[in-house]
Amino acid sequence: MTNEYIVLKASDLLLASFFILLAGAFSLAFHLRIERRLFVAAARTVIQLLLLGLVLEWIFSQDTPVPVLLILAFMIFVAGREAVARLKNRYPLILLDTTLVMAASAVIVGSMVTQVIIGVKPWYHPQYVIPLVGMILGNSLNGVSLALDSFLDYLRHRREEIELYLVFGATRWEALRPPMRSAIRRGLIPIINAMSVAGIVSLPGIMTGQILAGVPPLQAVAYQILIMFMLAGAYTLGTMLATFLAGRKLLDKETRLALEKIR
Repeated sequence: MTNEYIVLKASDLLLASFFILLAGAFSLAFHLRIERRLFVAAARTVIQLLLLGLVLEWIFSQDTPVPVLLILAFMIFVAGREAVARLKNRYPLILLDTTLVMAASAVIVGSMVTQVIIGVKPWYHPQYVIPLVGMILGNSLNGVSLALDSFLDYLRHRREEIELYLVFGATRWEALRPPMRSAIRRGLIPIINAMSVAGIVSLPGIMTGQILAGVPPLQAVAYQILIMFMLAGAYTLGTMLATFLAGRKLLDKETRLALEKIR
């Protein structure tokens, strides 16, 4: 068997668009009224991915860390903004907090994986750094969003419980421990579920891609295990930092619960 991957042509992608047309036809037949959104989403997918491909082609051809750092900074900002966009409750400077959380996850977890475990040389090698950091950001923002949503909802609906802790002399972090614990637990649900069914119910994306590219299955499995553990670390770090920063703003040093900041 050959290890060469199969090259997809424009005509192949045109044939693949049949599935979008089929989904649109079902929407029309059953009056779902989502065909417009479906076609717009498909068009955005094509445009965004083509632009990304062109940008990556250019970055891969450069021998300097500057474009890599610029695109990583942009990805971190977008990830922080998307984490906020999914929340029904917010507080002042929450975008700054989520951006800092995304940056910390990308730098700490990304550096550990690319520099210590894989040993990427040079350290800014875009073929490894950009996809791995992208996976960290794209996945951990879900955990951060879920954790913050749970944390802020807990503070709003169980205010009396927290204030009772404070009345009996609890410190700020003792009073915030139950909502933080609940929020972090909820934020970790997606990655725990993903790890639980990996290889049995689902064949993870990076493993599938590597197998299609001709990588030996066991080597693809090794990379997938690394990715799953990496994401578990990113989820944990992100949810803990997000709830910690939110707690600092909503329960001050005088142990006053400032729920009026939540809007």
